[in-house]
Amino acid sequence: PVQVTESGGDLVQAGGSLRLSCTTSTRNFKALAMGWFRRSPGKEREGVSCIGSVIKGETTYYSDSVKGRFTISRDVAENTLYLQMDSLRPEDTAMYYCAAEYWTIDCRAPDQVQYWGQGTQVTVSS
Repeated sequence: PVQVTESGGDLVQAGGSLRLSCTTSTRNFKALAMGWFRRSPGKEREGVSCIGSVIKGETTYYSDSVKGRFTISRDVAENTLYLQMDSLRPEDTAMYYCAAEYWTIDCRAPDQVQYWGQGTQVTVSS
């Protein structure tokens, strides 16, 4: 199994920025497709942004709610996935989870993703 650990959540004012980080235990980082999901109280888990594996081509996906504000990226040398979040809004408040799957990942089907982190809380105040 792949261990996934995310960090970087914090309390921030609306309009501010945060960068989330996610590290994994695998030695085969290039084979992982990875993504960021979030869940806020009373809402279903939402796929925020995903990126394909390096080997299969790093196709990116963004949900409509974050497109143009969030950027997903990967540092292969550091085995780390990032989510740069700019122009944050109160509705971005949620627990953010990093997730991984070998080769490909479907941001719209979180139930099909195998490996999950414990989550990091992002709170955006108005």
